[in-house]
Amino acid sequence: MNFLDDTIAAISTPIGEGGIGIVRLSGKNAISIADKIFSSQKSKKLKDAKSHTIVYGFINNPETGERIDEVLVSVMKAPHTYTKEDVVEINCHGGALPLRITLQFLLKFGARVAEAGEFTKRAFLNGRIDLSQAEAVIDIIRAKTEQAERLALNQLEGRLSNRIIDIRDRLTDICAHIEAYIDFPEDDIETLTKAAMIKAMQDIGEELGNLSKGYNEGRFFREGVSTAIVGKPNVGKSSLLNALLQKDRAIVTEIPGTTRDVIEGYLNISGLPLKVMDTAGIRETHDLAEMEGVKRSLKAIEGADIVIAVLDASRPLDDADMELIEKVRDKKTVFAINKSDIQTNDFVFHSFDNKPVINVSALKGEGIDELKNTIYSLCISSTKTSNRTVDIQNVLVTNIRHKQLIDMALDAIQAAENSLKRNEPLEVVALNLRESLDSLGEIVGAVTTEDILNRIFSVFCIGK
Repeated sequence: MNFLDDTIAAISTPIGEGGIGIVRLSGKNAISIADKIFSSQKSKKLKDAKSHTIVYGFINNPETGERIDEVLVSVMKAPHTYTKEDVVEINCHGGALPLRITLQFLLKFGARVAEAGEFTKRAFLNGRIDLSQAEAVIDIIRAKTEQAERLALNQLEGRLSNRIIDIRDRLTDICAHIEAYIDFPEDDIETLTKAAMIKAMQDIGEELGNLSKGYNEGRFFREGVSTAIVGKPNVGKSSLLNALLQKDRAIVTEIPGTTRDVIEGYLNISGLPLKVMDTAGIRETHDLAEMEGVKRSLKAIEGADIVIAVLDASRPLDDADMELIEKVRDKKTVFAINKSDIQTNDFVFHSFDNKPVINVSALKGEGIDELKNTIYSLCISSTKTSNRTVDIQNVLVTNIRHKQLIDMALDAIQAAENSLKRNEPLEVVALNLRESLDSLGEIVGAVTTEDILNRIFSVFCIGK
C-alpha cells in the first residue's frame, strides 16, 4: 500500500559501474533524513540550502562517522519538483557498493524502498501530470528511435491529454443539455436543438474514430514492427537478414536447413524500429530439430506485423513456393525475389492481392533500400515526405489502453446518438454519454481505480 505522507527512496540509475549513480528520495522528510547521513566541509545542512541547488559533501556512516563516499546532493523543495514533494538526489560514485550502503542508511532513518514507478505515480497523484503523461515517461525510457522518443515526448507534454480534455468538455456540454431536459420533462427538445446535438455527437465520433485509426502507426513507433523473413531453405533468408542489418548476424552456408531457430536483429528505418526475424526454411523434413524450426517459422508468420516472403529467382517456382504464398495471403507481405542478379528466364511470379514485389540480391546488396522503403510504406500510411519521415504531429495514440478506451467512448457516443434519433428516453441517452465520458476520463486519470494505477506503474523500473 502507498502512503503519500511517508518518504520513499530508491537507486534511480542502473546497477553496475559508471561515472555516477543516483539515490533519490521524495517525501516530507526527504531532506531531514538525508541530513542525518550527510556532512559538508563547512557544516552546511541540506535543510538550509536553497531549493534547486547542489551541495558538495560526504555520506557518512551514522554510527561510526566513517566517510562512505564523496557526493553532490541536489536539493529540490516542494512544490516545484518532479513529485511536487521535497526531493533529494544524492549523486554518488557509480559503483554498486556506495549506492547500496547509502540507500541502507536512508532506510535506517525512516525512508522506505519505493515501489516500481512510485515517484512518477506520486507526480500523478499530486496533480503535476495526468495519467497519459505518466505513461509517456516509460515510453521515453524505452524508446528505440528518435521518432519514438519524440512521440513519447509529445504525449508527456500533453498533446494527447489536451485533445481528450477538449473532447470531454464538448461531450460534457451535450450531456448537460440532455440532463436539463430530463430535469424539466415538460420542455420538449426543439428540432433544431436535437439536430445540433446529433451533429455534435457525430463530430466527436469522427474525431475519436480518427484517433483510433492512428493507433497502428503509433504502436509501430512505440513497440516496433515485428518482421518475419520466411521462405524455403536456401533461398537466401539469412543473407537477406545480414544485408538488412548490414552485419553478419546469421550464419550463411549452402547447406539447406542451416537455420534451426528464429534469429532476431533490430533495424531502424527512418525512425521506425523493426524487429527482424530470420526463420528456419519451411519444408517437409524428418529431422527433429529442423521440424521444430519449421514450427517456429509458421508461428513467426502468425505473430508478425510484416512478412518478407523470400523466393529464389534462380529457380522456377515449385509447390513449396506456392504453399508459402498461400500461407501469407492474409498477412501484410512484401515478396523479396532474391538472387535477381542470376535470375533465369523461366522465372515467373504473379503477386497475390497486389502485394508488393521487390527484386533483390542479398549477396550484392541490390534492392535493399527499395525493400526498406516498401516495408515503411506498408506500416505507415499517413502523410510522409520523400525521405520516409512521418508527420509526428498527426500521430497521437500509441498505447493499447488508450486505444481501447477511445473505442469504448466511440461505441457509447454512437449508442447515445442512435437513441436520440429513435426518440428513446433521454435517460438512456444520458447514460451512454456518461459511459463515454468515463472512458475518456480513464485515459487522463479523471476516472481511475487503484487496480488501474497498479497495472500501469508496475511496468516502471524502481527509482522512476
